[in-house]
Amino acid sequence: MVMLAPVQASLSSLSLHGAGAALRPFTTSSSMRQRKCTISCRSMEAGVGIFGTKAGMTSIYKDGNMLPVTVVALEPGNIVTQLKSEGREGYNSVQVGYRVVPDRKITKPERNHLAKAGAPPMKFLREFKVKDTQGLEPGQALNIASMFKEGDFVDVAGTSIGKGFQGCIKKYNFHRGAMTHGSKSKREHGSIGPGTTPGRVFKGVKMPGQMGNERVKIRKVEVLLVDEENGALVLKGGLPGKAGNVLEICPAKIVGVNV
Repeated sequence: MVMLAPVQASLSSLSLHGAGAALRPFTTSSSMRQRKCTISCRSMEAGVGIFGTKAGMTSIYKDGNMLPVTVVALEPGNIVTQLKSEGREGYNSVQVGYRVVPDRKITKPERNHLAKAGAPPMKFLREFKVKDTQGLEPGQALNIASMFKEGDFVDVAGTSIGKGFQGCIKKYNFHRGAMTHGSKSKREHGSIGPGTTPGRVFKGVKMPGQMGNERVKIRKVEVLLVDEENGALVLKGGLPGKAGNVLEICPAKIVGVNV
């Protein structure tokens, strides 16, 4: 979260009242002159990440135990497309591109941006905010074998499966009402607040609505296998989304170790 300095409202702003009316400076109050602009950005990562495509789930045996795993396929891409420095942009970051596509699949500004870095046209771009960008340069292809190894932990982010408009029982695990004896609230929500005081519904009340189809990050997922030859990662457990979903994989943030 970056807080910018208060922005003074410009007196050169003009307002027109009625047809043929003269222009006059827009009068501003002290509260308007002290307006602040807040910019939200993603938090700093423990290191540069890569993209991957969720291929599906299976199970493997390790030390006599059967473990559920997710196979992540690495399609052509994972190329550095831009570097930002603290001296110029105010923070250090690495932009990575993924999934090479024909020129017609992206816009002309995107093609020029990627061509400037010496990278092919790619569909997905993601900026990883890091402490430093040493050892990286635009157009460099990231090598998974040097980034991850068996036993490492990673943070995986992606879009969860959308489940449409759902009620509170499915969405928030509410208890249902009685199903017999004339019950009038079998799967209903129930009260959402008192009437006269405060006479409104508080923000954040759990109510029916869209479920899923949102960005989800799973932290500290164990890497069980790195297959550089076939371009795949095998991660322990389930990951967001269905097969074909694009995932963001970066080193796990562990307090006292890398953050």
